[in-house]
Amino acid sequence: MSEYILSCCSTADLSKAYLESRDIRYICFHYELDGKQYLDDLGETMSSADFYKKMEEGAMTRTSQVNEEEYAGYFEGFLKEGKDVLHLCLSSGLSGTVNGANAAAAELMEKYPGRKIYVVDSLAASSGFGLLMDTLADKRDEGMGLEELRDWAVSHRLYLHHWFFSTDLKYYVRGGRISKTSGFIGGILGICPLLNVNDEGKLIPREKIRGKKRVISAIVERMKEHAEGGAEYSGKCFISMSACPEDAGAVAEMVEKAFPKLNGKVHIFDIGTTIGSHTGPGTVALFFWGDKRGQ
Repeated sequence: MSEYILSCCSTADLSKAYLESRDIRYICFHYELDGKQYLDDLGETMSSADFYKKMEEGAMTRTSQVNEEEYAGYFEGFLKEGKDVLHLCLSSGLSGTVNGANAAAAELMEKYPGRKIYVVDSLAASSGFGLLMDTLADKRDEGMGLEELRDWAVSHRLYLHHWFFSTDLKYYVRGGRISKTSGFIGGILGICPLLNVNDEGKLIPREKIRGKKRVISAIVERMKEHAEGGAEYSGKCFISMSACPEDAGAVAEMVEKAFPKLNGKVHIFDIGTTIGSHTGPGTVALFFWGDKRGQ
């Protein structure tokens, strides 16, 4: 049993069962659905299927990050148990939640001078954030200490690749990521934007690809270009998706064929309610370890 707590936000988009199996603790973001508030609690209150169905039916969503007071209560529970904490936050390129975590940690370390709370900006999101946490759990289980694991996370976080595509542009229009005109034209032409997360942890549009089959091939090609060891990649691969299991399955099948030395089967998770409030249904995201991410 480790002498410290490994922790993340619910926006790591792993299942509750998976997080529990890896002994990773988590704190929940919040979202609104047609004005009613919910916790992003990994599908306990509302299943992903129900959430995306409501979005497809026109429900409006908003999200809110974990605040300083919530972090303080969460962290203090571990400190009272005599445990130190390594907590990773959703990318600062997408959310300001790391600021609340840092403020709470600073206040609590004055109150508990013998304890340590380290907060790290993951520069990651969704199950890419999850793959980072999964790897940190491996390192912890191999005996890596608190400070060493914190340093490893900081020095390796930019080697975790995130590639996304969407087959439904209306949610990107709603969120302001693309204009109404581009969304309208893109919808007519069957454009599926390919995006990734850059070295600042921001989601960046990279290509406009026409047709689902082409964008599925393109996202696997990006893995071939960037994966550690190329076709010899032997790490894990995670996929997250929002109400499009057939598309996610098609990507997983291609990845497993292209990378025969993969560490096990591709894991497919649901995009949670926080990230999904912005992507909507129809998004597939691919995550793997590779070369260092750039702008």
